[in-house]
Amino acid sequence: MSTIKFRFAAEKALNVVTWMLNQEQPLDLHTVLKACYFADKESLKRHGLPVFGASYRAMTYGPVPLEIYEMLKGEPMWLAELSVDSYPWQLHRYFLSLTANEPVDLDSLLEDEADIVRDAFALSKSLTFDERTEQTHGPDWQKAKLGMMSYEDMIDDVPHRDEIIEELEETSNFVRL
Repeated sequence: MSTIKFRFAAEKALNVVTWMLNQEQPLDLHTVLKACYFADKESLKRHGLPVFGASYRAMTYGPVPLEIYEMLKGEPMWLAELSVDSYPWQLHRYFLSLTANEPVDLDSLLEDEADIVRDAFALSKSLTFDERTEQTHGPDWQKAKLGMMSYEDMIDDVPHRDEIIEELEETSNFVRL
């Protein structure tokens, strides 16, 4: 069982999804969810920390950041933490569209996270559904066996991997993303 757990960065997720929808809409859920996964994985590789810190479930069509998925579906659980009455988007079938002209604030992102998010979104948009699914069925997804994924398994091809994991096991619960 994974010992690396982060406090989910709901404000970052809200801002990033709103930014994505300002770039193009409607957007399908798969594109948005995989862009978030690509961003978290790349940020782990570069900085040893994810962008969002979501809990990932290995589902049939790839990793799903559960808290972001809840937000995209309009579940009210995160609204109080975000101090908003509603999300600035709506979900119709599998497509998201903006419902409000909200300003986008990427200032909540750290260091080069905005670049990571932009690159992850561009990658996700450039792939077909099947290509995105294939790219996200790596060893981290496979080890989860359609269960909860482990951040330990998401950290791959990184120098000093063991040291990064050891530090995150001790500090991840206290890190504010």
